[in-house]
Amino acid sequence: MQASIRIDTLTDMPIALPRAQVLPTTDATTYAEWFACLAEPVRVRLLHAVATTPRGLTVGALTEILGTSQSTTSHHVRRLADVGFVRLTKAGTATVVTVNEACCSGLPHAADAVMGLLGPRPCCPEDVPGDVTVRALEAGDWAAVRRIYAEGLATGTATFETTVPTRASLDAKWLPGHRWIAEADGQVVGWTAAGPVSTRDCYAGVAETSVYVAESHRGRGVGKALLRRQVTAADEADIWTLQTSVFTDNRASLALHHSAGYRTVGIRERIAQRDGTWHDTVLLERRSPVS
Repeated sequence: MQASIRIDTLTDMPIALPRAQVLPTTDATTYAEWFACLAEPVRVRLLHAVATTPRGLTVGALTEILGTSQSTTSHHVRRLADVGFVRLTKAGTATVVTVNEACCSGLPHAADAVMGLLGPRPCCPEDVPGDVTVRALEAGDWAAVRRIYAEGLATGTATFETTVPTRASLDAKWLPGHRWIAEADGQVVGWTAAGPVSTRDCYAGVAETSVYVAESHRGRGVGKALLRRQVTAADEADIWTLQTSVFTDNRASLALHHSAGYRTVGIRERIAQRDGTWHDTVLLERRSPVS
């Protein structure tokens, strides 16, 4: 006869709960004012009309667009102006309403803050396998690098490239001190590399990254080991931003990069074609905690 457990006794057992993050009161108050202001559909329509008209609209024009009275339109305009969504200027006897461009970034930031998406991110992947060694790329590794690149191409979700780049093109593209090879079971099983995003001096600390794992060793932590070396080396070299683009359906790669402190910046819709089909990509970036 199996022993039974009384369910009511479980309520007396201590439960270790994660420590909650606390949003500062001042920020919470500001965000609440923003959200409350947009709780009125007429204001949402009004803000949309102004935001999509770069030169602005007069209160009279907004009255016609919204189908409201002049006094109602003026009331909603004032409410939006009070919280900083729009700006008001005089043009003769008319009031011109223009969007405050800062709200285009302020609103998404507020939503991310409230939903906890701006909390501390990991420095680098944890639980790196002990049987994977990561070292600098050497001259004899290029054949393996291109072989693994070809295996990535075959998935259809790794890159927009349809042929494996030449050694010369990869060598010219990648930063010399940021090319890493993963070894396991006596063979090369993955690589990661970073290349500059621009030749302009102001972007000297911004690099675009790639990571590929051999088909035979996927799911074994090779990617984690590679990204751990990648991000720590970048931090040491004063590279303040790493960025990468990942196909929206490549969930494994998205999770891998998030584990290395990358955050999702946004979706780039129909950014390019592969084999005649348009694809969206997720733009991710990692900011160095030491910069």
